[in-house]
Amino acid sequence: GAALAAAAGVALVALVAAHRGYDRRVAGQGPGELRAVARGGTAWAAAVLALAVATGTKAPGPTLPAALAAAVVLLLAVRAVERAVLRRRRRQGRLTRPTLVVGPPEHVEELLAALGPVEDGLDPVGVCTTAGAEVEGLPVHGTPDTAAAVAAAVGAEAVVASAALGADQLRRLSWALAGRGVELLVAPHLLEVGAARVEVRPVGATALLAVRVDVPRARRLVKDAADRVGGALLLLAAMVVLLPAGLAVRLTSPGPVLYRQTRIGLGGRPFTMYKLRSMTTDADRRLAELTDRSDGNGTLFKMRQDPRVTPVGRVLRKYSIDELPQLLNVVRGEMSLVGPRPPLPAETATYDDVVRRRLLVKPGLTGLWQVSGRSDLDWEQSVRLDLRYVDNWSVPMDLAILGRTAGAVLGARGAY
Repeated sequence: GAALAAAAGVALVALVAAHRGYDRRVAGQGPGELRAVARGGTAWAAAVLALAVATGTKAPGPTLPAALAAAVVLLLAVRAVERAVLRRRRRQGRLTRPTLVVGPPEHVEELLAALGPVEDGLDPVGVCTTAGAEVEGLPVHGTPDTAAAVAAAVGAEAVVASAALGADQLRRLSWALAGRGVELLVAPHLLEVGAARVEVRPVGATALLAVRVDVPRARRLVKDAADRVGGALLLLAAMVVLLPAGLAVRLTSPGPVLYRQTRIGLGGRPFTMYKLRSMTTDADRRLAELTDRSDGNGTLFKMRQDPRVTPVGRVLRKYSIDELPQLLNVVRGEMSLVGPRPPLPAETATYDDVVRRRLLVKPGLTGLWQVSGRSDLDWEQSVRLDLRYVDNWSVPMDLAILGRTAGAVLGARGAY
Protein backbone atom coordinates (compact mmCIF):
# COMPACT_ATOMS: atom_id res chain seq x y z
CA GLY A 1 0.00 0.00 0.00
CA ALA A 2 2.80 2.44 0.84
CA ALA A 3 4.52 1.62 -2.45
CA LEU A 4 1.33 2.25 -4.41
CA ALA A 5 0.74 5.54 -2.60
CA ALA A 6 4.30 6.65 -3.37
CA ALA A 7 3.86 5.68 -7.02
CA ALA A 8 0.62 7.65 -7.19
CA GLY A 9 2.39 10.69 -5.74
CA VAL A 10 5.18 10.44 -8.31
CA ALA A 11 2.62 10.07 -11.09
CA LEU A 12 0.80 13.21 -9.91
CA VAL A 13 4.02 15.24 -9.95
CA ALA A 14 4.93 13.87 -13.39
CA LEU A 15 1.53 14.73 -14.90
CA VAL A 16 1.53 18.27 -13.47
CA ALA A 17 5.08 18.71 -14.77
CA ALA A 18 3.98 17.48 -18.21
CA HIS A 19 1.48 20.36 -18.26
CA ARG A 20 4.24 22.86 -17.32
CA GLY A 21 3.01 23.16 -13.74
CA TYR A 22 6.56 23.55 -12.41
CA ASP A 23 7.91 25.86 -15.10
CA ARG A 24 9.59 28.77 -13.31
CA ARG A 25 8.86 31.05 -16.25
CA VAL A 26 5.10 30.89 -15.64
CA ALA A 27 5.20 30.75 -11.84
CA GLY A 28 2.86 33.22 -10.19
CA GLN A 29 0.98 34.08 -13.38
CA GLY A 30 -2.32 32.68 -12.19
CA PRO A 31 -4.65 31.01 -14.71
CA GLY A 32 -1.95 29.21 -16.70
CA GLU A 33 -0.36 27.74 -13.60
CA LEU A 34 -3.66 26.70 -12.03
CA ARG A 35 -4.82 25.28 -15.37
CA ALA A 36 -1.71 23.08 -15.51
CA VAL A 37 -2.41 21.76 -12.03
CA ALA A 38 -6.09 21.17 -12.80
CA ARG A 39 -5.37 19.32 -16.04
CA GLY A 40 -2.55 17.24 -14.58
CA GLY A 41 -4.56 16.47 -11.46
CA THR A 42 -7.65 15.48 -13.46
CA ALA A 43 -5.60 13.17 -15.70
CA TRP A 44 -4.02 11.67 -12.58
CA ALA A 45 -7.36 11.07 -10.87
CA ALA A 46 -8.78 9.44 -14.00
CA ALA A 47 -5.71 7.20 -14.33
CA VAL A 48 -5.87 6.10 -10.68
CA LEU A 49 -9.58 5.30 -10.94
CA ALA A 50 -9.05 3.36 -14.17
CA LEU A 51 -6.21 1.40 -12.56
CA ALA A 52 -8.34 0.66 -9.51
CA VAL A 53 -11.14 -0.69 -11.71
CA ALA A 54 -8.76 -2.69 -13.90
CA THR A 55 -7.02 -4.36 -10.93
CA GLY A 56 -10.21 -4.93 -8.94
CA THR A 57 -9.01 -2.75 -6.05
CA LYS A 58 -11.76 -2.49 -3.47
CA ALA A 59 -12.61 0.90 -2.03
CA PRO A 60 -15.62 1.44 0.20
CA GLY A 61 -18.31 3.37 -1.72
CA PRO A 62 -17.27 6.70 -3.15
CA THR A 63 -14.26 7.02 -0.84
CA LEU A 64 -11.60 6.77 -3.55
CA PRO A 65 -13.15 9.27 -6.02
CA ALA A 66 -13.82 11.69 -3.16
CA ALA A 67 -10.24 11.38 -1.93
CA LEU A 68 -8.83 11.98 -5.41
CA ALA A 69 -11.06 15.03 -5.96
CA ALA A 70 -10.09 16.39 -2.53
CA ALA A 71 -6.40 15.93 -3.36
CA VAL A 72 -6.72 17.97 -6.57
CA VAL A 73 -8.75 20.72 -4.87
CA LEU A 74 -6.23 20.89 -2.01
CA LEU A 75 -3.37 21.13 -4.50
CA LEU A 76 -5.12 24.02 -6.28
CA ALA A 77 -5.68 25.79 -2.96
CA VAL A 78 -2.02 25.40 -2.01
CA ARG A 79 -0.99 26.80 -5.40
CA ALA A 80 -3.28 29.81 -4.94
CA VAL A 81 -1.69 30.57 -1.56
CA GLU A 82 1.78 30.00 -2.99
CA ARG A 83 1.02 32.41 -5.84
CA ALA A 84 -0.08 35.12 -3.40
CA VAL A 85 3.12 34.69 -1.35
CA LEU A 86 5.28 34.73 -4.49
CA ARG A 87 3.69 37.93 -5.83
CA ARG A 88 4.12 39.63 -2.46
CA ARG A 89 7.82 38.75 -2.45
CA ARG A 90 8.20 40.03 -5.98
CA ARG A 91 6.73 43.37 -4.91
CA GLN A 92 9.54 43.41 -2.37
CA GLY A 93 12.08 42.96 -5.17
CA ARG A 94 12.74 39.25 -4.65
CA LEU A 95 12.34 36.20 -6.90
CA THR A 96 12.02 38.25 -10.09
CA ARG A 97 13.64 37.62 -13.48
CA PRO A 98 16.02 40.37 -14.65
CA THR A 99 14.77 41.42 -18.08
CA LEU A 100 16.29 43.35 -20.98
CA VAL A 101 13.87 45.30 -23.19
CA VAL A 102 14.82 45.65 -26.86
CA GLY A 103 13.19 47.72 -29.58
CA PRO A 104 13.10 50.99 -31.52
CA PRO A 105 12.77 54.19 -29.42
CA GLU A 106 9.15 54.82 -30.40
CA HIS A 107 8.05 51.41 -29.07
CA VAL A 108 10.25 50.82 -26.02
CA GLU A 109 8.19 52.99 -23.67
CA GLU A 110 4.96 51.27 -24.75
CA LEU A 111 6.66 47.92 -24.23
CA LEU A 112 7.77 48.83 -20.71
CA ALA A 113 4.23 49.94 -19.84
CA ALA A 114 2.79 46.71 -21.26
CA LEU A 115 5.01 44.50 -19.11
CA GLY A 116 2.83 45.30 -16.12
CA PRO A 117 3.81 45.23 -12.45
CA VAL A 118 6.98 43.51 -11.26
CA GLU A 119 4.79 41.00 -9.40
CA ASP A 120 4.21 39.29 -12.76
CA GLY A 121 7.85 38.19 -12.62
CA LEU A 122 9.68 40.27 -15.24
CA ASP A 123 11.87 43.02 -13.76
CA PRO A 124 13.30 45.35 -16.46
CA VAL A 125 16.94 46.17 -15.69
CA GLY A 126 17.93 47.87 -18.93
CA VAL A 127 17.10 48.78 -22.51
CA CYS A 128 18.67 48.25 -25.90
CA THR A 129 17.53 50.86 -28.38
CA THR A 130 18.97 53.33 -30.86
CA ALA A 131 18.57 56.63 -29.01
CA GLY A 132 18.87 58.16 -25.55
CA ALA A 133 20.93 57.38 -22.50
CA GLU A 134 17.89 56.52 -20.40
CA VAL A 135 14.30 55.37 -21.03
CA GLU A 136 11.66 55.49 -18.29
CA GLY A 137 14.44 55.63 -15.70
CA LEU A 138 16.27 52.59 -17.12
CA PRO A 139 19.78 52.80 -18.62
CA VAL A 140 20.29 52.23 -22.34
CA HIS A 141 23.08 49.64 -22.56
CA GLY A 142 23.36 49.38 -26.32
CA THR A 143 21.51 48.90 -29.59
CA PRO A 144 19.26 45.99 -30.61
CA ASP A 145 22.20 44.49 -32.54
CA THR A 146 24.19 44.12 -29.29
CA ALA A 147 21.27 42.85 -27.19
CA ALA A 148 22.61 39.31 -26.75
CA ALA A 149 25.96 40.52 -25.41
CA VAL A 150 24.24 43.08 -23.19
CA ALA A 151 21.91 40.39 -21.79
CA ALA A 152 24.94 38.38 -20.70
CA ALA A 153 26.63 41.46 -19.23
CA VAL A 154 23.66 42.54 -17.10
CA GLY A 155 22.66 39.01 -16.12
CA ALA A 156 19.28 39.10 -17.85
CA GLU A 157 17.24 35.90 -17.72
CA ALA A 158 14.76 37.14 -20.32
CA VAL A 159 14.82 39.44 -23.34
CA VAL A 160 11.57 41.14 -24.36
CA ALA A 161 11.83 42.35 -27.95
CA SER A 162 9.41 44.44 -29.97
CA ALA A 163 8.08 42.89 -33.18
CA ALA A 164 8.89 46.27 -34.79
CA LEU A 165 12.53 45.15 -35.00
CA GLY A 166 11.69 43.17 -38.10
CA ALA A 167 11.83 39.47 -38.94
CA ASP A 168 15.52 39.30 -39.88
CA GLN A 169 16.71 41.20 -36.80
CA LEU A 170 14.58 39.06 -34.49
CA ARG A 171 15.89 35.92 -36.14
CA ARG A 172 19.49 36.99 -35.62
CA LEU A 173 18.74 37.89 -32.00
CA SER A 174 17.34 34.40 -31.40
CA TRP A 175 20.52 32.90 -32.88
CA ALA A 176 22.72 35.05 -30.69
CA LEU A 177 20.79 34.11 -27.52
CA ALA A 178 20.93 30.37 -28.25
CA GLY A 179 22.83 28.44 -25.59
CA ARG A 180 22.91 31.35 -23.13
CA GLY A 181 19.95 30.20 -21.01
CA VAL A 182 18.03 33.40 -21.80
CA GLU A 183 14.37 33.32 -22.81
CA LEU A 184 13.33 35.42 -25.81
CA LEU A 185 9.86 36.95 -25.64
CA VAL A 186 8.50 38.84 -28.66
CA ALA A 187 5.82 41.48 -28.09
CA PRO A 188 3.45 41.87 -31.06
CA HIS A 189 1.79 45.18 -31.88
CA LEU A 190 -1.41 44.27 -30.05
CA LEU A 191 -2.73 46.59 -27.35
CA GLU A 192 -4.55 45.15 -24.31
CA VAL A 193 -4.99 41.68 -25.82
CA GLY A 194 -5.14 38.91 -23.22
CA ALA A 195 -3.31 35.65 -23.74
CA ALA A 196 -6.58 33.71 -23.79
CA ARG A 197 -7.57 35.48 -27.02
CA VAL A 198 -4.39 34.59 -28.88
CA GLU A 199 -3.17 31.30 -30.30
CA VAL A 200 -0.22 30.48 -32.53
CA ARG A 201 -1.30 28.95 -35.83
CA PRO A 202 1.27 27.46 -38.25
CA VAL A 203 0.67 28.53 -41.85
CA GLY A 204 3.18 27.49 -44.48
CA ALA A 205 6.71 28.12 -43.24
CA THR A 206 5.73 30.67 -40.60
CA ALA A 207 3.59 31.04 -37.50
CA LEU A 208 0.67 33.47 -37.38
CA LEU A 209 -1.12 34.87 -34.35
CA ALA A 210 -4.84 34.15 -34.43
CA VAL A 211 -6.72 36.74 -32.33
CA ARG A 212 -10.28 36.00 -31.23
CA VAL A 213 -12.43 39.05 -31.95
CA ASP A 214 -15.86 37.69 -30.91
CA VAL A 215 -16.95 36.22 -27.58
CA PRO A 216 -18.41 32.70 -27.92
CA ARG A 217 -22.17 32.64 -27.28
CA ALA A 218 -21.77 29.76 -24.83
CA ARG A 219 -19.48 31.87 -22.68
CA ARG A 220 -22.02 34.70 -22.59
CA LEU A 221 -24.74 32.26 -21.51
CA VAL A 222 -22.52 30.87 -18.75
CA LYS A 223 -21.74 34.37 -17.50
CA ASP A 224 -25.42 35.36 -17.53
CA ALA A 225 -26.46 32.25 -15.62
CA ALA A 226 -23.64 32.66 -13.10
CA ASP A 227 -24.60 36.31 -12.59
CA ARG A 228 -28.25 35.57 -11.87
CA VAL A 229 -27.62 32.61 -9.58
CA GLY A 230 -24.65 34.21 -7.83
CA GLY A 231 -26.47 37.53 -7.55
CA ALA A 232 -29.49 35.87 -5.92
CA LEU A 233 -27.33 34.02 -3.38
CA LEU A 234 -25.30 37.13 -2.59
CA LEU A 235 -28.46 39.21 -2.23
CA LEU A 236 -29.81 36.78 0.36
CA ALA A 237 -26.50 36.82 2.23
CA ALA A 238 -26.28 40.63 2.01
CA MET A 239 -29.60 41.02 3.83
CA VAL A 240 -27.66 40.64 7.07
CA VAL A 241 -26.00 43.97 6.26
CA LEU A 242 -28.66 45.61 4.10
CA LEU A 243 -31.49 45.51 6.65
CA PRO A 244 -29.63 47.29 9.50
CA ALA A 245 -27.99 49.67 7.01
CA GLY A 246 -31.37 50.56 5.52
CA LEU A 247 -32.79 51.10 8.99
CA ALA A 248 -29.89 53.42 9.83
CA VAL A 249 -30.55 55.45 6.65
CA ARG A 250 -34.24 55.71 7.49
CA LEU A 251 -33.72 56.82 11.11
CA THR A 252 -30.91 59.36 10.55
CA SER A 253 -32.13 61.42 7.59
CA PRO A 254 -35.47 62.22 5.94
CA GLY A 255 -36.24 60.58 2.63
CA PRO A 256 -36.46 57.11 1.07
CA VAL A 257 -34.07 54.30 1.95
CA LEU A 258 -33.33 53.43 -1.68
CA TYR A 259 -31.99 55.87 -4.24
CA ARG A 260 -33.06 55.21 -7.83
CA GLN A 261 -31.08 56.57 -10.75
CA THR A 262 -31.17 56.06 -14.51
CA ARG A 263 -28.00 54.47 -15.84
CA ILE A 264 -26.96 53.13 -19.24
CA GLY A 265 -26.53 49.39 -19.69
CA LEU A 266 -25.72 46.85 -22.37
CA GLY A 267 -26.01 48.27 -25.88
CA GLY A 268 -26.85 51.75 -24.60
CA ARG A 269 -30.19 50.72 -23.07
CA PRO A 270 -31.23 52.72 -19.96
CA PHE A 271 -32.27 51.02 -16.72
CA THR A 272 -33.03 52.02 -13.15
CA MET A 273 -30.12 51.35 -10.79
CA TYR A 274 -30.65 50.95 -7.05
CA LYS A 275 -28.45 52.15 -4.18
CA LEU A 276 -28.88 52.75 -0.48
CA ARG A 277 -29.36 56.51 -0.17
CA SER A 278 -26.12 58.03 1.12
CA MET A 279 -26.90 61.71 0.35
CA THR A 280 -29.50 64.27 1.25
CA THR A 281 -32.70 64.26 -0.80
CA ASP A 282 -31.76 67.50 -2.60
CA ALA A 283 -28.38 66.14 -3.75
CA ASP A 284 -29.22 66.23 -7.47
CA ARG A 285 -30.37 69.87 -7.30
CA ARG A 286 -27.19 70.93 -5.49
CA LEU A 287 -24.86 69.27 -7.99
CA ALA A 288 -24.56 72.36 -10.23
CA GLU A 289 -23.18 74.51 -7.42
CA LEU A 290 -20.47 71.95 -6.64
CA THR A 291 -19.30 71.09 -10.17
CA ASP A 292 -16.22 73.35 -10.04
CA ARG A 293 -15.07 71.66 -6.79
CA SER A 294 -14.89 68.15 -8.26
CA ASP A 295 -12.04 65.86 -7.20
CA GLY A 296 -12.97 63.45 -9.97
CA ASN A 297 -11.23 62.69 -13.24
CA GLY A 298 -12.79 65.36 -15.45
CA THR A 299 -15.69 63.25 -16.73
CA LEU A 300 -16.92 61.80 -13.42
CA PHE A 301 -17.95 64.13 -10.59
CA LYS A 302 -16.45 63.11 -7.24
CA MET A 303 -15.71 65.04 -4.04
CA ARG A 304 -13.65 63.71 -1.16
CA GLN A 305 -15.64 65.84 1.28
CA ASP A 306 -19.00 66.11 -0.47
CA PRO A 307 -21.34 68.18 1.77
CA ARG A 308 -24.36 66.32 0.40
CA VAL A 309 -23.25 63.00 1.93
CA THR A 310 -24.92 62.14 5.25
CA PRO A 311 -22.87 60.85 8.23
CA VAL A 312 -24.31 57.35 7.79
CA GLY A 313 -23.83 57.64 4.02
CA ARG A 314 -20.13 58.32 4.50
CA VAL A 315 -19.72 54.97 6.27
CA LEU A 316 -21.85 53.18 3.65
CA ARG A 317 -19.73 54.63 0.85
CA LYS A 318 -16.42 53.87 2.54
CA TYR A 319 -17.17 50.14 2.54
CA SER A 320 -19.38 50.13 -0.61
CA ILE A 321 -22.41 48.98 1.38
CA ASP A 322 -24.53 51.50 -0.54
CA GLU A 323 -23.87 49.50 -3.73
CA LEU A 324 -25.32 46.20 -2.45
CA PRO A 325 -28.90 46.84 -3.69
CA GLN A 326 -27.48 46.61 -7.20
CA LEU A 327 -27.50 42.85 -6.65
CA LEU A 328 -31.19 43.19 -7.51
CA ASN A 329 -30.15 44.69 -10.87
CA VAL A 330 -27.87 41.68 -11.35
CA VAL A 331 -30.69 39.22 -10.65
CA ARG A 332 -32.93 41.10 -13.10
CA GLY A 333 -30.27 40.80 -15.83
CA GLU A 334 -29.60 44.54 -16.11
CA MET A 335 -26.14 44.31 -14.57
CA SER A 336 -23.39 41.73 -14.11
CA LEU A 337 -21.39 40.87 -11.02
CA VAL A 338 -18.27 42.01 -12.91
CA GLY A 339 -18.04 44.67 -15.61
CA PRO A 340 -17.43 48.37 -16.24
CA ARG A 341 -19.18 50.85 -13.92
CA PRO A 342 -22.70 51.79 -15.13
CA PRO A 343 -22.46 55.29 -16.68
CA LEU A 344 -24.94 58.15 -16.49
CA PRO A 345 -26.78 59.21 -19.68
CA ALA A 346 -24.90 62.55 -19.59
CA GLU A 347 -21.58 60.68 -19.55
CA THR A 348 -22.40 58.47 -22.52
CA ALA A 349 -23.35 61.56 -24.51
CA THR A 350 -19.65 62.54 -24.43
CA TYR A 351 -18.35 59.12 -25.51
CA ASP A 352 -16.43 58.74 -28.75
CA ASP A 353 -16.44 55.49 -30.75
CA VAL A 354 -13.59 54.00 -28.68
CA VAL A 355 -15.08 54.73 -25.25
CA ARG A 356 -18.50 53.56 -26.44
CA ARG A 357 -17.08 50.02 -26.51
CA ARG A 358 -17.66 50.02 -22.75
CA LEU A 359 -21.33 49.44 -23.56
CA LEU A 360 -20.65 46.10 -25.30
CA VAL A 361 -20.91 44.26 -21.98
CA LYS A 362 -23.28 44.64 -19.05
CA PRO A 363 -22.15 47.12 -16.40
CA GLY A 364 -20.86 45.47 -13.25
CA LEU A 365 -21.24 45.62 -9.52
CA THR A 366 -17.45 45.46 -9.42
CA GLY A 367 -14.71 45.48 -12.05
CA LEU A 368 -11.12 46.35 -12.87
CA TRP A 369 -11.88 50.01 -12.10
CA GLN A 370 -13.06 49.19 -8.59
CA VAL A 371 -10.10 46.96 -7.68
CA SER A 372 -7.47 49.26 -9.20
CA GLY A 373 -8.08 52.51 -7.35
CA ARG A 374 -11.68 53.58 -8.12
CA SER A 375 -12.04 57.36 -7.81
CA ASP A 376 -8.27 57.84 -7.49
CA LEU A 377 -7.84 56.95 -11.19
CA ASP A 378 -7.98 59.56 -13.92
CA TRP A 379 -10.41 59.22 -16.84
CA GLU A 380 -7.87 57.75 -19.27
CA GLN A 381 -6.84 55.07 -16.76
CA SER A 382 -10.48 54.21 -16.06
CA VAL A 383 -11.28 53.88 -19.77
CA ARG A 384 -8.18 51.78 -20.42
CA LEU A 385 -9.14 49.35 -17.63
CA ASP A 386 -12.73 49.11 -18.84
CA LEU A 387 -11.69 48.46 -22.44
CA ARG A 388 -9.18 45.85 -21.27
CA TYR A 389 -12.06 44.05 -19.56
CA VAL A 390 -14.44 44.41 -22.52
CA ASP A 391 -11.86 42.95 -24.91
CA ASN A 392 -10.56 40.13 -22.70
CA TRP A 393 -13.20 39.12 -20.15
CA SER A 394 -13.45 35.49 -19.17
CA VAL A 395 -14.81 33.45 -16.28
CA PRO A 396 -11.35 33.10 -14.63
CA MET A 397 -10.85 36.89 -14.94
CA ASP A 398 -14.25 37.49 -13.31
CA LEU A 399 -13.36 35.17 -10.44
CA ALA A 400 -10.02 36.93 -9.96
CA ILE A 401 -11.70 40.36 -9.88
CA LEU A 402 -14.31 39.15 -7.39
CA GLY A 403 -11.49 37.85 -5.20
CA ARG A 404 -9.65 41.19 -5.32
CA THR A 405 -12.85 43.12 -4.61
CA ALA A 406 -12.89 42.02 -0.98
CA GLY A 407 -9.46 43.54 -0.39
CA ALA A 408 -10.38 46.75 -2.20
CA VAL A 409 -13.59 47.16 -0.18
CA LEU A 410 -12.01 46.40 3.20
CA GLY A 411 -9.12 48.73 2.42
CA ALA A 412 -11.54 51.45 1.26
CA ARG A 413 -9.12 52.43 -1.52
CA GLY A 414 -10.44 55.30 -3.66
CA ALA A 415 -13.84 55.23 -1.97
CA TYR A 416 -15.47 58.62 -1.39
